[in-house]
Parts: sequence; structure tokens; C-alpha cells
Amino acid sequence: MRKLTDQELDKISELAADAAENFIFSKISKKEVVDLDINVELHHESGLDVDVTVEILLDDLSSADESIADEAASHALKAIDNFVEGL
Repeated sequence: MRKLTDQELDKISELAADAAENFIFSKISKKEVVDLDINVELHHESGLDVDVTVEILLDDLSSADESIADEAASHALKAIDNFVEGL
């Protein structure tokens, strides 16, 4: 894999965060989310190593399961894979 530019790395980070957030809000209402933290770590040495963590705090009245955070992180990783394949 070629060396990615800082702009490409920024784009990947933004893409991952947006994908995770969009996934969550496509499944549940924004009113159900008390706090949302999406962290994207990129390491680009001998390849691209990406770690996406999503932490979500739901309203007590929400019927959603907090496992949606793991699903959102997986969705973000798939979005990164698709972007990198297009480079």
C-alpha cells in the first residue's frame, strides 16, 4: 500500500466518524442519545491499521441496545475499506 497523504488520512478519519454516526441515527432517534463519542485511530506504517471505538450513552427510556455502538464501529470500518479500495 502506498503512503497516504495527511489529507487522505484526515478524510478517512472523517469518513469513519460520519459513517458510524449516520448508522446510529438511521437506527435510533437523536433524542434517545444522551452522549456519543466516536474515536478513530489511524496508524500508517507498513500498512493502514485502523481502530474505531464508539461509546454511546442512551436515554433511560430508550429501547435501543448499546450493542449498536459495536455495529456502528463495524459499519465505519467497512466504509474505510471501501474508500481505501478506491484509492
